[in-house]
Amino acid sequence: MDRPFPIIDIAVLLTYLSGIVGVGLYFARRNRTAEQYTTAERSFPGWAVGMSMFGSYISSISFLANPGKAFSDNWCAAGFTLATPIGLIIATRWFCGFYRATGTVSAYDHLEKRFGGWARTYAVVCYLLLQMGRMGMITFLLAKAVVPLISAGSPPPWLLPAIIMAIGALMTLYTLAGGIQAVVWTGVVQSVVLIAGPLICIVVLIVGMPGGLPNLVRVANEHGKFGFGPFDGSLVYQTFWLVVINAIIEHMRNWGVDQSYVQRYISARSEAETRKSIWIAGLLYMPVGFFFFFIGSALFAFYHAQPNLLPAAIDAAKDPDAVFPYFITHQLPIGLSGLVIAGIFAASMDTNLNSMATLTLYDIYKRYVRPAAGDREALHVLHVGTLFWGVACIGFALLMTLKIGPTIDFGWKVGGLLGGGILGLFLLGLLTRAGSAAAAIGVITGVVIILWMTLSKMPIWPTALSRWVSPFHDLTIPVVGTVAVVLVGGLASMITRGDKRLHTDPPAGL
Repeated sequence: MDRPFPIIDIAVLLTYLSGIVGVGLYFARRNRTAEQYTTAERSFPGWAVGMSMFGSYISSISFLANPGKAFSDNWCAAGFTLATPIGLIIATRWFCGFYRATGTVSAYDHLEKRFGGWARTYAVVCYLLLQMGRMGMITFLLAKAVVPLISAGSPPPWLLPAIIMAIGALMTLYTLAGGIQAVVWTGVVQSVVLIAGPLICIVVLIVGMPGGLPNLVRVANEHGKFGFGPFDGSLVYQTFWLVVINAIIEHMRNWGVDQSYVQRYISARSEAETRKSIWIAGLLYMPVGFFFFFIGSALFAFYHAQPNLLPAAIDAAKDPDAVFPYFITHQLPIGLSGLVIAGIFAASMDTNLNSMATLTLYDIYKRYVRPAAGDREALHVLHVGTLFWGVACIGFALLMTLKIGPTIDFGWKVGGLLGGGILGLFLLGLLTRAGSAAAAIGVITGVVIILWMTLSKMPIWPTALSRWVSPFHDLTIPVVGTVAVVLVGGLASMITRGDKRLHTDPPAGL
């Protein structure tokens, strides 16, 4: 039986959202220069930056896609969470000090000094497209969680796109108004809310499960929902070790070369505060990350024991991402549903729009259009850039409404397509003395391999080339792409002399 219209839940959610937008509008009056808008004049305490980065790492992809993955499969994907300390060590040991020493806001400025302007532009374009895809997936998942709150039964087809546009507009508004200060301080508030959300769900699942926690664990375990396997060395299907290898690459990219994190490293008041922020973010992320996998396993046991509670309209086999939103809106007590959905908003609204606008200004506008742009003009570009990328992310989210299946799998494909080449280029500069020409050869090779591994599995691949479809799992894409850039670029540097004018030694600290 459907519950009455959830006025209390909607009131809780609207109160939270009003507060978030209010924070953005409050900081709007403090942003009079591009430096204030992008780094808050490097004044943040480490604990605030750390909680903000934690909130960014726990997106709606974690909040909704990971429970969906554990519900339909097991905890194999949690290998990503287990590998987190590797990223933290790399970030604190090599990257945070280097970026603060450069004095530049862009994470990709030094690539131009190392390899030439093409390398900087390539990394920026890939980052912008990657974040557009990530923000689009986050918005899509968030909208799916809101739909059951508003519509009982089968929702009209226009409702999901309408909610996507409303959520995207809201995320764009507070980032547009408040800049990096809104991103960081709302991230602090959001971190508290998104920790509370999964804890509430776990308690309700245990209390509502016949036989309580022991029976929940028994049922989930009997169906393999707590397993991490398979543990073999296959590259064709998902295994624990393949997840871990992919995770190492992704953590290196996130903590080491991702503009949204680099920008926060720079915005902290000192290098010591930056290092503190990294460990705060990572050590908060790990336990909370496992909460979501436990929720997925618990949801399986909950509905396996009480199948009548899950309506036929929810096809868990085809769309496991839909199970958790249904639980939130139908099994949680009135009032708590709104609070948990506020937690999903908290996991989603720590946007990367500010970092995308920052790159638009420094790496595109000032690099190619007007290098001498003043503060007023720069602020205008930052505002336009935030608005442009906000609309682009909404468009990607609307595109995702055509997709069926676990969103996390789609995320792996997008991340592999756009992320592997960026990290490979950074590592090539770190590990070799390759010049511009050798780096270009490595990147072109890596991109070609990444495109083949991605596109050959899509419907657009020509039937005549069916023999040349990649047999490898999507998790291998960023790994193979990164390794290809480094190996081919390194070999090319041994047989070419490089461009002496562009070539320099690897930056100090890297």
